[in-house]
Amino acid sequence: MTKGILGRKIGMTQVFAENGDLIPVTVVEATPNVVLQKKSVETDGYEAIQLGFEDKREKLANKPEKGHAAKANTAPKRFIREIRGVDLAEYEVGQEVKVDIFAEGELVDVTGISKGKGFQGVIKRHGQSRGPMAHGSRYHRRPGSMGPIAPNRVFKSKNLPGRMGGEKVTVQNLQIVKVDAERNLLLIKGNVPGPKKGLVKIKSAVKVKQ
Repeated sequence: MTKGILGRKIGMTQVFAENGDLIPVTVVEATPNVVLQKKSVETDGYEAIQLGFEDKREKLANKPEKGHAAKANTAPKRFIREIRGVDLAEYEVGQEVKVDIFAEGELVDVTGISKGKGFQGVIKRHGQSRGPMAHGSRYHRRPGSMGPIAPNRVFKSKNLPGRMGGEKVTVQNLQIVKVDAERNLLLIKGNVPGPKKGLVKIKSAVKVKQ
């Protein structure tokens, strides 16, 4: 069954494996999440648990948020996300979900909002090739052909300059190198989407390599 937790990306570092290999890791701080709601097929049409992460100041929460959190005997939460495909029998409203649900060596999928890069050209945004930089060439970093003459318009999905980044990205099959239950830390091999202090959702891998 799927399991998951919400956390904040702290940054990257590196650790040594027992055989001496140097492993680049991302450190994620996942303070205990609280189960705010259980969704079932009968009431909602699908099965999921709703997790709340990081307390919000009482002053910043509205009345519905306070009431929703009160059912789980907790404070209003800053981030609320759902985890589907879970075994509802294992969870109760108000229960805490901690980093020790994962074990070292497990594979996970990590979802976050990628770093926003602002308005970028086709070379940076889509990896297109540039033109020659000398000898009278006036074509350096431009998009190139806009398409054929016939339809007299630019087709949808044409790779053009525009806003880059700031999108929901999932990196799959990352390995958990270490679980630090005392400090609520997960060390995940490789890099995960988003800036430092960005919210990330860590779930069991859906495409586990055999």
